[in-house]
Amino acid sequence: MKVKRVLVSQPRPAIIEKSPFYELSRKYDVEVTYRPFIRVVGVSLKEFRAQRVEILSHTAVIFTSRTTVDSFFHICEEARITIPETMKYICQTEAVALYLQKYIVYRKRKISFADGSFTSLIELIIKHKEEKFLLALSEPHKPELPETLAKLKLSFDPVILARTVPADLEEINMADYGVLALYSPTDVKTLIEKFGTDALPAVAVFGEGTLRAAIAAGIPVLANAPTPEAPSMVKALDIFLQKVQDGVEILPVEPAVDSHKEEFIRNQQHKLAKKSRTRRPAASK
Repeated sequence: MKVKRVLVSQPRPAIIEKSPFYELSRKYDVEVTYRPFIRVVGVSLKEFRAQRVEILSHTAVIFTSRTTVDSFFHICEEARITIPETMKYICQTEAVALYLQKYIVYRKRKISFADGSFTSLIELIIKHKEEKFLLALSEPHKPELPETLAKLKLSFDPVILARTVPADLEEINMADYGVLALYSPTDVKTLIEKFGTDALPAVAVFGEGTLRAAIAAGIPVLANAPTPEAPSMVKALDIFLQKVQDGVEILPVEPAVDSHKEEFIRNQQHKLAKKSRTRRPAASK
């Protein structure tokens, strides 16, 4: 099997030569096409109000994406809500934290950011455990973050600030591609709705949720990231294309259980429960 073209469900980079896919295309002499399968749009003020969440009753906002940042401040402007300077912002990455400068003056004392990993974000939130959090989410979203905050018995309210909708893919012909790289469960959903599950090219996925969505739909996954061997989609495709070039048999990927994450959550629950017990006043004799 010779792979000539790769379809990546992401926006086209501003400078192709600086994209990590550029070196991949040169190494294996493949053409890389960029086409987002989805687009994210902010919710309307009516949709926001229907969720019955009061922004000003919270002391901190948790952001995991720039789209929810845009939607949050748009809703505030439209609803004429003035955010107090005491509001804290917890961000999953530095890029999201820096994006806040579009709307507020950047001050480290009220803006904190994790390194992009789930455990780092949870540890950061726990450092501010006394706050009442507003958890800004897109729909659909991974349930692990709100579920973990609930397990840790932190005070928070989830709110949907953006929705993911399918992009127009009418001119895409799957038969033209040897590999399809998908980045989200919604990418998988859009693929099924637009093209079905028959006669698809080899599928590569990024993220555990995307992997599980593809497998649940009956789509064999031949490359995935992040893994210890392939921390990025580019590396996963590099390994896959090398195997194709060498004529090595490639077996479908199986989902793995992240025991480290489960153990991390249990440890955090234990620590918080222990601290809560030590703060209780001694019973009167």
